[in-house]
Amino acid sequence: MHMRNQWGGSFELSTSEITSGYETSRTGDQWDKAALLDNSPPHPRAGLDETLQSWVLERPGSDKKHKYVDIGCMKLSHKALKWLFGIFFVGFCVIGLPIIVAKHWPKHHSKPIPPDNYTLALHKSLLFFNAQKSGKLPKNNGVPWRGDSGLLDGEELGDKKGLVGGYYDAGDNVKFHFPMSFAMTMLSWSVLEYKHKYVAVDEYHHARELIKWGADYLLLTFNSSATNIDKIQAQVGGSLNGSKTPDDHYCWQKPEDMDYPRPITSVFAGPDLAGEMAAALAAASIVFQDESDYSKKLLKGAETLFSFARDDGKRASYCRGQPYIEPYYNSTGYYDEYMWGGAWLFYATGNTSYISLATNPDLPKKANAFDMKPDLSVLSWDNKLPAAMLLLTRFRMFLNPGYPYEEMLSMYHNITSLSMCSYLHQFKVFEWSNGGLIQLNHGQGQPLQYVVNAAFLASLFADYMEARGVPGWNCGPNYFQRSDLKSFATSQMDYIMGQNPINMSYIVGYGKKFPTHVHHRGASIPNNHKSYSCTGGWKWRDTPNRNPNNITGAMVGGPDRFDHFQDSTKNYNYTEPTLAGNAGLVAALVSLTNTAGSGVDINSIFTFIPPFGPKNPPPPPPWTP
Repeated sequence: MHMRNQWGGSFELSTSEITSGYETSRTGDQWDKAALLDNSPPHPRAGLDETLQSWVLERPGSDKKHKYVDIGCMKLSHKALKWLFGIFFVGFCVIGLPIIVAKHWPKHHSKPIPPDNYTLALHKSLLFFNAQKSGKLPKNNGVPWRGDSGLLDGEELGDKKGLVGGYYDAGDNVKFHFPMSFAMTMLSWSVLEYKHKYVAVDEYHHARELIKWGADYLLLTFNSSATNIDKIQAQVGGSLNGSKTPDDHYCWQKPEDMDYPRPITSVFAGPDLAGEMAAALAAASIVFQDESDYSKKLLKGAETLFSFARDDGKRASYCRGQPYIEPYYNSTGYYDEYMWGGAWLFYATGNTSYISLATNPDLPKKANAFDMKPDLSVLSWDNKLPAAMLLLTRFRMFLNPGYPYEEMLSMYHNITSLSMCSYLHQFKVFEWSNGGLIQLNHGQGQPLQYVVNAAFLASLFADYMEARGVPGWNCGPNYFQRSDLKSFATSQMDYIMGQNPINMSYIVGYGKKFPTHVHHRGASIPNNHKSYSCTGGWKWRDTPNRNPNNITGAMVGGPDRFDHFQDSTKNYNYTEPTLAGNAGLVAALVSLTNTAGSGVDINSIFTFIPPFGPKNPPPPPPWTP
């Protein structure tokens, strides 16, 4: 094979030249390249250019200094080729090798952020609701010592479904529909505000299932297929005060073993009960907006209930004259439920008639909302004013609807701000224990249910301000950072979770030290496949031994105003948990957890509200002389 001639012509030699060349190569001599040229003038090669001549006349010794490698399109010296290979090698080491290693190296995903204490407590507090379920339990209920119960509830109504389901209220086996509805509203509110957190900690579907369990039951307590109703079932079971006959208080039996009468209390008036039930179903309808048919069913029930609540002929408290209700969940008014239910129905429907009602000046006037009484800033199953005004303040802060709602909304916003001020220690609106627990119920028993509600409202209002880029708020002439509200909320929740003078966590199953003598029938009676009679169970109520079953996640009543706590099954003021109390606990915990970041879901709660543009007030009437 011969090298291509870049200047034209052939490099092939004659036969004689090949032969002589071969022979000379064997003797070690080389051709004299100059001898190949014919320098006589007539020769056709006389005109070779200088480049070719320099190549032909190159001296044999010069090849040792400059060695070339032909790569087809160019010739490179060995030195240049070495540099080229060096550059490629360095580039491969710097760029290519790391890429190959990264591509084939075993993949290690970054570890998830470990859950904070609020998340750990949240997992447990939600489980409490599983322990309170009545009816036929799902297989994945997660509480091994609970079974089906209350399967005959409501059978005297003649309805196939009866009143099976729902939740037991506390340590007894009564189903009180008023606080149960409040608990479902609070759970729904927390899910709507903090859906992203529930999702991140893998509790979203659990929380929805708990809300649905309660909402499905509430639909059984009235004719939910009708537009107008004349009665509501307000309670299943109960006890007459001081009764010595078998009932839900006199007997100490597990729900699975109940063998005494469970009367149903029907009411034919009750704007407070109906308003709270309407709020619960309306809030749940927004939670389940992704299930259109079910959401509409809940909403229809909510509107039916609210019509009952607004009926002029039915405006008497649901507990009036009811001996099974008044000693336990006595409602002190219903105008707060009008504001509360109206706000939720507006969010669920976008119907402006509801927001017009909720901002009607007569409502807060009759509810004494602007009286600035400290007790009115305390959220509970009985008093919805602080929650209703915060919910309506949300409407102002994010949608700013303007006229004709602005005047009342701004007043609600101001009262909400002042309620938040009342929670701060320096203003001494409420007493505080030496250990740092605010006394929202004036040192009476079971204080924690009020504390968790206040912690939730404070934390939520701070999140509203953060979402709007507002750094703080005014308490009279003093300006406070929104972080002060978070500090209040965390201080109270940390106290409940164990940072208190006796280092006691008041959430069963959370922390190293928690109540073990909970006032709860199911938790205190062994799951030994034996049934105990009405009075036969008293020995488990009175035993000094700890509960055989931990009712995980239950927040007990709490300590007294001196930070003292009696871990005794018989002392319900200290050790009895409640459905409404745990709902506030869940809401406060999810608002404070930072495992999934911070902030609220601004828009989901407003899905059904049409766009609002600022409206100008009507012009003044023309002047007349």
